[in-house]
Amino acid sequence: MKKLLLCCVILITLTACNQPTNSTSITEPTNMSNNKTFGIFENQTNIGNPENKGTINYNSDNQNYTLTGSGINMWAENDQFQFLYKSIQGDFILRTHIKFVGEGVDPHRKIGWIVRNNLSGNSPHINASIHGDGLTSLQYRKIDGGITEQVESADKAPDVVQLERRGNVYFMSTAKFGEPFTTVKIEDVNLRNEVFVGIYVCSHNPEVIEKAIFSNVKIIKPAAPDFQPYRDYIGSTMEIMDVETGHRKSLFYSAHSIQAPNWVNNDKELVYNSNGFLYRYNFDTEEVVQINTGFATDNNNDHVFSFDESILGISHHNADDEGTSSIYIMDPKGDSIPRKITKDGVGASYLHGISPDNKTLLFTANRNNKYDIYSVHIDSLVETQLTDTKDLDDGSEYSPDGKSIYFNSNRTGNMQLWKMDPDGSNPVQLTFDTNYKDWFPHVSPNGKWIIFISFPPDINFGDHPFYKQCSLRLMPVEGGKPKTIAYIYGGQGTINVPSWSKDSKRIAFVTNSN
Repeated sequence: MKKLLLCCVILITLTACNQPTNSTSITEPTNMSNNKTFGIFENQTNIGNPENKGTINYNSDNQNYTLTGSGINMWAENDQFQFLYKSIQGDFILRTHIKFVGEGVDPHRKIGWIVRNNLSGNSPHINASIHGDGLTSLQYRKIDGGITEQVESADKAPDVVQLERRGNVYFMSTAKFGEPFTTVKIEDVNLRNEVFVGIYVCSHNPEVIEKAIFSNVKIIKPAAPDFQPYRDYIGSTMEIMDVETGHRKSLFYSAHSIQAPNWVNNDKELVYNSNGFLYRYNFDTEEVVQINTGFATDNNNDHVFSFDESILGISHHNADDEGTSSIYIMDPKGDSIPRKITKDGVGASYLHGISPDNKTLLFTANRNNKYDIYSVHIDSLVETQLTDTKDLDDGSEYSPDGKSIYFNSNRTGNMQLWKMDPDGSNPVQLTFDTNYKDWFPHVSPNGKWIIFISFPPDINFGDHPFYKQCSLRLMPVEGGKPKTIAYIYGGQGTINVPSWSKDSKRIAFVTNSN
């Protein structure tokens, strides 16, 4: 009975996780670099009227912010600092990579995120503060003109800083790039619902100007705590990232749920899905064009291009089979009618990989009341079961040389990454995480690296939901210690399909914000 119940839970979860959204069109994307002066922020000011005024410089090409600032201090009853801010209401997640420029003068110089009731020097506030000597603290002032207090973090000199508000609880999470977050929190500071949030520089010396660079700056409005998955959606941002440096660039924002980007056309375009359709985004023109998929207008986010891009495989919810997801192949240019590969009446099928010789498709299949990995020959349509476990195997993908299949499985109790031979033999576990649930391994075109998404440990068994604080991590194809290369708010749809650029230097992914 327990086994049957577990399988039913997984069936319901996976079916829901791959359903497309209900709308039938997509809004024009919003370019992320329209504000040439302040980027995603509204304005700037020198809080507390310091003797030497700070400056703001926003680079719309790399989306970095360079701030200079002076000020006596940010402590006691009053603050002085340079502030680049945005007004916001409700819950939020603020995140940035930061670094001081130069050796500095005072070890107590400060940079970070700050949240304030108003723009006066003595305002109540919450301050994720990184000091010049490496001290990391969550500082706060409870009342106008009150004394500043702090909670110190065990982290020292981090270069990634996140400040989150969840109701009346504030969380500061920090890390050295590549490592997991260290988090501290406070619960008894009652700021207004409407606040000013932003990045800042304080020199801790009224005669000195200090400089800092803020990159990968994100202001995120999370989904409501009571949102209903696959009914309530928030907006999406398409991003690309340099894998070596971790530098990210936001390409466009959509109020729709967009998902699962992959690179095509010699890295000149991205293809992604939204609301049952597929779209191409052109890097040069920034134009979005819908791909003609014929009758297949109820596609989920399991679409895959062959290695040579001569085949586009899609997973379409087939009206002739009670809306069950079926697999089709078609001309990537949309010049052909999709050809059905999987049979009706056998269970749902979700595409994940195409063999390098273009003869075989890999997919997750609901067969025998559970989900395993199968292959199907494109010409003969003969299916072969490759895995057979009591729980869930998913996310299968061929290595570029076709000698291995990478996938994720919770057969050992937690979702981990695995690899096996093309016939399903010799399975080898690659990750052994207890603090993450690892999904969707994608092998770089040069065959050296795996990128994957890691969900927090508190999600349901076998689930990969929307709107969670996740990590994108990188490791060698043979295994080893993963490195965190992106801290994101996303999950389902972020990186479901092969997302590497052809030069193995960049990835594309989707993050979310309301």
